[in-house]
Amino acid sequence: MRIKVNDEVEVIAGNFRGARGTVQRLLPKKNRVVVSGVNLVKKHQKPQQAGRSQTQGGIIEFEAPIHISNVMLVCPETDEPTRIGVRRDEDGARVRYSKKSGEAVE
Repeated sequence: MRIKVNDEVEVIAGNFRGARGTVQRLLPKKNRVVVSGVNLVKKHQKPQQAGRSQTQGGIIEFEAPIHISNVMLVCPETDEPTRIGVRRDEDGARVRYSKKSGEAVE
């Protein structure tokens, strides 16, 4: 996966198209990411008794995962969505770079 945690991304498809946020979590086996403030869903949860502690019930709102193909990295140079490439630097280390500006992204 070329998108990492804490990257700023923009949603390019779906109900939240145009929304921006940072990546909170990656789910590589399912090819999904959790983006802050995007794809908010509500879950109705019953109160539960677990030993001595009790969890409170109610309506919980949280970010649900979206597919990785529906987000693009925002280039820090141009502040626009861009594709990501991978190349080697002088030391042989992998470096992600913006295909739009050609600059390294880190």
